[in-house]
Amino acid sequence: MVKLLMSWDILPSKERGFLDFLTQEFTPTIQTLGIQPTDAWLTVYGNGPQVLAGGVMDDMEAMSSVLESPEWQQLERKLLEYVTNYSRKVVLSEGGFQL
Repeated sequence: MVKLLMSWDILPSKERGFLDFLTQEFTPTIQTLGIQPTDAWLTVYGNGPQVLAGGVMDDMEAMSSVLESPEWQQLERKLLEYVTNYSRKVVLSEGGFQL
């Protein structure tokens, strides 16, 4: 299995819109694309990304196909309307929380 790791900071004054987008569009869409959400962490104190999120798929070929799809690219563009310092990477899934 492979895991998509994402991190970002929510733009000031965009918090409410972000939460609506996250629950109504982002999460359902990644599930429809075949990514199974595994982690979601919110940093409330200290340094580092405000949000860490992860999701898994069976193999790198499937994950690459999703990340190259027009649906993912559109979803990612919409995410960028609400966040800054966005990053993503795909790693081998080791189970549990990963950085």
